Amino acid sequence: MLRYTVNRILLMIPTLLGVAVLIFFMLRVVPGDIVEVKLRGDGGSVTQETIEAERKRLGLDKPWHEQFVGWMVGVATLDLGISMWTERPVVEEMALRLELSLEVAILATIFAVLIAVPLGTLAALFRDTWIDYLMRIMTIGGISIPSFWFGMIIMLSLLALFNWLPPITFTSIYEDPIANLTQLIWPALAVGYRYCAVAARMIRSSLLEVLNEDYIRTARAKGVFERLVISRHALRNALLPAITVIGLEFTFLIGGLVVTEQVFNLNGIGQLFVQSVARNDFTLIQGMVMLIAGFYVLVNLGIDLLYAVFDPRIRYE
Repeated sequence: MLRYTVNRILLMIPTLLGVAVLIFFMLRVVPGDIVEVKLRGDGGSVTQETIEAERKRLGLDKPWHEQFVGWMVGVATLDLGISMWTERPVVEEMALRLELSLEVAILATIFAVLIAVPLGTLAALFRDTWIDYLMRIMTIGGISIPSFWFGMIIMLSLLALFNWLPPITFTSIYEDPIANLTQLIWPALAVGYRYCAVAARMIRSSLLEVLNEDYIRTARAKGVFERLVISRHALRNALLPAITVIGLEFTFLIGGLVVTEQVFNLNGIGQLFVQSVARNDFTLIQGMVMLIAGFYVLVNLGIDLLYAVFDPRIRYE
């Protein structure tokens, strides 16, 4: 198990290195100049000398290889540089919004797991009954309905039925947990519906496949209680594909809720991504890409370790 964990951790290094190299050079070939946008974007009139001086101050006049070496040294030391637009540390800019996006992702994951596991299990155990049909309708709706549209329906329903809307200003959970949950539970519910639908369908499909395996028939033939057959033998193996889906969906929620954040007026990582791209803020984009990539590799590491927990064959190998 230790060797398995070490191998997975070592595989994270070339992945992050490849992401750092790709994002650096891809941004340099994209048209646009942050200095032009910053100084002339609102119709401002500045001289070319001022433009060149600002480029020199930001280090954009250096050759690519020098900029790349500085960037890689910063990544290795967890110093992602200074935002070219706000001139604040990139780490500080991301930290201000990461708490919000991370909390929405965690709440949506809790909601999805608590609903998807029993829902998918019941649908598989009562296949082709009204329970299964109801589950299919609910999950197809969750997959088909865009999260931002469902969020708008939630907002309009709260306004029409209770004349109430969530607070606009974000309140940290450390300051006021009630106000924090009051604001973030609704976007978490909006994105968690689709999240739950995907996971439930995966669990149903996997469990149906596992229930037809020989070891399940053997356990039943030995007289093992049906509840133990389902919980210890079938469901444990059926959860492996679902764990992968849940992990990938969680990392997507960290930076992929741009429109949903706009609906609920949340200033999260998704909004920051859009703003940095619109401004050609290279250092901020690079930092956020590395942040999302870091979450992906860490979540994948957690998924691999959970595989070893649920599947003893991995531990034995």
